[in-house]
Amino acid sequence: MTSSELGMAERYQRARGLFEHGEYRAAAEELSALVDASAYEPPLHGTTELRLLLARSYYHSAQLGRAERVTRAILVDDPDEAYANLLLGRTLQRQGRPAEARPHLAMAELLGGYGDAGRLPPLVRDELPGDAGVEGDGEQGPSAGTGSGR
Repeated sequence: MTSSELGMAERYQRARGLFEHGEYRAAAEELSALVDASAYEPPLHGTTELRLLLARSYYHSAQLGRAERVTRAILVDDPDEAYANLLLGRTLQRQGRPAEARPHLAMAELLGGYGDAGRLPPLVRDELPGDAGVEGDGEQGPSAGTGSGR
């Protein structure tokens, strides 16, 4: 069965499974397609959780520019989303932009108790990979986007 034959819930579960097994790029591809599809076939609930997992997949696969764009889009819709602030702060840190990261990390701590030096909490067996030596965002050309359909 192809992903286009699956419902949105099944596709989300598949993408989440890929993420949990460390297949972050594959998860990002599936999640990006789901974000696109949600523009035409809205899910029963909002897309914040879906987009957060997409941003996280980008973050863990070192596609930092994409992770930044997705988290910034989430924060436009929901500026009080603590986890998006944390993820944006950590993404900016990995890009060598600590001054830009500070307000987002402070907001994450204020809103959600994410203190501990801005560390991402685990999502089932999710370990934060070492940040040393990570450069770039893994994008390929100017058409690489979030797939948000906006």
